[in-house]
Amino acid sequence: MIVVTGATGHLGKLVVEGLLEKLPADQVVAAVRTPEKAADLAERGVEVRRADYADPESLVTALKGADKVLLVSSSEVGRRAAQHQAVIEAAEQNGVRHLVYTSAPQATTSKLVLAPEHKATEELIEASGLAATILRNNWYNENYADTIKQAAQTGSFVGSAGDGRVASATRADYAAAAVAVLTGEGHEGHEGKIYELAGDVTWTNADLAAEIGKATGREITYVDLPADEHVKALTGAGLPEQLAGFLVALDANIKDGLLAETTGDLRALIGRASTPIGVTVAEIADTL
Repeated sequence: MIVVTGATGHLGKLVVEGLLEKLPADQVVAAVRTPEKAADLAERGVEVRRADYADPESLVTALKGADKVLLVSSSEVGRRAAQHQAVIEAAEQNGVRHLVYTSAPQATTSKLVLAPEHKATEELIEASGLAATILRNNWYNENYADTIKQAAQTGSFVGSAGDGRVASATRADYAAAAVAVLTGEGHEGHEGKIYELAGDVTWTNADLAAEIGKATGREITYVDLPADEHVKALTGAGLPEQLAGFLVALDANIKDGLLAETTGDLRALIGRASTPIGVTVAEIADTL
């Protein structure tokens, strides 16, 4: 039995959908904070269990009988390590045979602003002794949905990433990799492996502007700002100062090349090329 945590989230839901294409529904468990939101999965025969990262007892119950568990990283930045520890401990208590975790690029060595909590989680997993696979997901194409929409409407967008490159792919690509690992496809013996998952083609913000222009039929300009001016632009647009600072720090990481590595691991696991950013841009543009 495979338990997927965060199964109503953007990534977790795609993983469950992918598993259902390969396995009977009674072999898949959707572990979610709000079971009512997974009613559609329950109707398809998936067992839905309550699993709140902040409620350790719920996690122990949710993972009962699991052979494999996909721990989709928490979205609560700053609280992730403790929440993940609760899942890891629940997996230990239930004798889970294989734990799969969605981490961040080069998590144990990177200066990426998001890396420390993932590093801490990977260390907790290693200390637990559980057989595990680490999926270090690069950026999602969908992270740029709001930027694409805004640029399509105004003709420009700002940032401070310079010519930094991003090796992104779609959530569906990363979900397909998780499904491959959970179902044993692609390679023999995923346990103990760390996969650096990233798109096949890297791109810059200037490239993104060109793709938006191609999809919308209008000229789109990317305006690169110094970091302090970028913060001012974001706060001026109504973002809280802490969030603005976080986003600018991410752009600095991109400028430094921390999201530019393409390893081929994603292509190998899913058996096809990753989805280019231009495809995502075109799909979003079609909805406008």
